[in-house]
Amino acid sequence: MTDDTPKRKRKCREGLPLWMATYGDMVTLLLCFFVLLVNPPIEETQRLQLIMASLNNMGVLQGGNTLESGPLAELGNNVMSLPSVTPLRRLDKARQKAVNTFKTENRREQVIITQDQRGLIISLTGDFYFIGKTANLDIQEARPILRRLASLLSSPELSNRRFRIEGHTNNTPTDPNGPYPSNWELSIARSVRVLHHLVNLGVSEDNFEVAGFADKAPIPDRLLGFDKNGKMRTAPIEGRGTKAERVDIIILRTGHE
Repeated sequence: MTDDTPKRKRKCREGLPLWMATYGDMVTLLLCFFVLLVNPPIEETQRLQLIMASLNNMGVLQGGNTLESGPLAELGNNVMSLPSVTPLRRLDKARQKAVNTFKTENRREQVIITQDQRGLIISLTGDFYFIGKTANLDIQEARPILRRLASLLSSPELSNRRFRIEGHTNNTPTDPNGPYPSNWELSIARSVRVLHHLVNLGVSEDNFEVAGFADKAPIPDRLLGFDKNGKMRTAPIEGRGTKAERVDIIILRTGHE
């Protein structure tokens, strides 16, 4: 006699195994971590070093350091005030706008756009814009550039910013009987002359400071700058080298950049 009573099927437990949730979280975190590391911009080097340093000495029951704005005692630094290679994020739009504004002059090395720990620098090479060993601007050459520069400095991207104009000369002596006894007076006079022209074009002089360095802060033969696409490039300063004259208009970075 056969037993027609159906056998009870073994009931499977509903839902995923408990370990699956932890595993899924771990895989997601690893994915996010490696997405962050893959192909970072060159300016992110210092920030990545901070991230890697925060993960040091992680044990089974230990977490890493927290990356947030504020002092990092272990690193002796501050996430929001990193060295000059960190990106000036709040100046990115202004930098790209400056590159686009002066793309023709940038190719000719009449205007060179760079950045350092001070901020975004727009360099007007003096032998194009000043007449001889004087502070007199070649108005035909300089006025179109200064008009565009005034428009840039007055743009919304740079509202509430401070600017510095720095004059630089070569080491050729001035005429001691002329209006500029030395290159110190000449470099200051060039800075002030550019300031006056910018103010006449509508930029508020309250946001400016001026300085002159004579020939004591030369630029190298090859100057790091930005190309028309906003990428870093090396621009040769042919025939001028350490004697290069220029006026630097610096869009100063703020303390939290």
